[in-house]
Amino acid sequence: MSDPQQPAPDDGREVADLVTRLSDSDATRRDRAAVLGRLSQVTAARAKEAGLKAVGSGKYMADLLLEAAPHIPVRDLETLTQHHKGLTGDALADALVRNAQRATAGIGAAGGAVAAAEWAAMPVLVAVPLEVVVETLAVAAVEVKLTAELHAVYGIPVEGTGTQRAIAFTGAWASRRGLDPMRPWTIPNVLGIAGRQQLAKRMLGRFARNLGTVVPFLIGAVVGARVNHRETKHLGDVLRADLSRVAAERSAAAAAPMIEPPTSR
Repeated sequence: MSDPQQPAPDDGREVADLVTRLSDSDATRRDRAAVLGRLSQVTAARAKEAGLKAVGSGKYMADLLLEAAPHIPVRDLETLTQHHKGLTGDALADALVRNAQRATAGIGAAGGAVAAAEWAAMPVLVAVPLEVVVETLAVAAVEVKLTAELHAVYGIPVEGTGTQRAIAFTGAWASRRGLDPMRPWTIPNVLGIAGRQQLAKRMLGRFARNLGTVVPFLIGAVVGARVNHRETKHLGDVLRADLSRVAAERSAAAAAPMIEPPTSR
């Protein structure tokens, strides 16, 4: 029995740590399966607390992603360039998208390994397969990290505390739009009712596309890897096009000559 004096575990921080390990390019399929197994324990426990309605509506996944987002390590441009042997601009963006694709495909390939853990969540998840919830959450977190780092690559600064920036990047992921600090009203507020609904809807959409992984043995692994690989590439392409536009507009605005008001005679 747990000690009532002990603080509750920080699920968001642990989810972020687990997803960081899943994103490691050196992680093997067995490594990812083990991490997904632990992630399934965290999500199952939270699912029991949230109840079937919250899980089925996407609210539960959205809330857990929002808790994890501030703890996901995001590299700045200098660090990204160092990690990728001096790459910058589109070449660096290409590398980030490819790495994210490998990570999400690896998660899809290992996703079937957590199927047995679904029994731990019974009866809450009878209608919602746990392995797909886990995979959806993990993939979303990897893609939120990609979203944040693409903003760094294209020189789009986002102001605020670490938590505020993480929430903004989660909103950008949900809307599939780059953030434009010159137009702050366009930055999604995923903490508001409408923003949370959009995030939950986005999580459900991704969940539905990952349902193909719930088939026996290696077929599910192949389907999961392909779905995630394709979806992450699409997200990267959309964000890069949007961020390129925002960066070009910022450059043009900075280069525009100042027009002095006419002097009175």
